[in-house]
Amino acid sequence: HLPVLLAGYVCGWPYGLIVGFIVPLFHSMLFGMPPIFPTAVSMALELAAYGFLSGILYKALPKKNLYIVLSLILSMIGGRIVWGIVTFFLYGLSGTAFTWQLFMAGAFIIIPVIVIALKRGRLVANE
Repeated sequence: HLPVLLAGYVCGWPYGLIVGFIVPLFHSMLFGMPPIFPTAVSMALELAAYGFLSGILYKALPKKNLYIVLSLILSMIGGRIVWGIVTFFLYGLSGTAFTWQLFMAGAFIIIPVIVIALKRGRLVANE
């Protein structure tokens, strides 16, 4: 998740979307994990949403540190919504439990710190 979110912030939404979609499928084909269907497919769409949303929100919002955190939160919520919808359709009503712990798991702290550092070093092309 971290490289995809960073790809969206640093390279822009088109690259974030592409990286997000390809990484889980490529990883599944190379290493057999996660299973291509349904896990890697649902992850591909979730991560594509992360990359797209982080890039588009970072580009659209003011370039203040608080908005990096806001764009991260909105990107993760959007990605989880996509994951939930896709998982619902792929697994059917027997479904996979989507808990608050799964949603909160991840990098709410590290991503803004990395983006701020990259921004200070003038390494963000998505300004």
